[in-house]
Amino acid sequence: MEAFFHRFTELFDQLGLPSDPFSIAAFLREKAPLAPDTPLEEAPFWTPTQAELLRQLLAEDADWSEVIDRLSLALRE
Repeated sequence: MEAFFHRFTELFDQLGLPSDPFSIAAFLREKAPLAPDTPLEEAPFWTPTQAELLRQLLAEDADWSEVIDRLSLALRE
């Protein structure tokens, strides 16, 4: 099976957020830092729908897991 790698822009589109590079950088600046013990999908800034989508993507699709993990790391730096 061939692996497929998603980009931040695609994840932000899925979450219904602006996905241009400027908007992604602004999101990271505004929302960071996320506490190390807070799972990304439980961060207080998600809507219930966004949090559920993250849970589903992590549980069901390994292709999305990598970009979600990268977002989690970026928010903790």
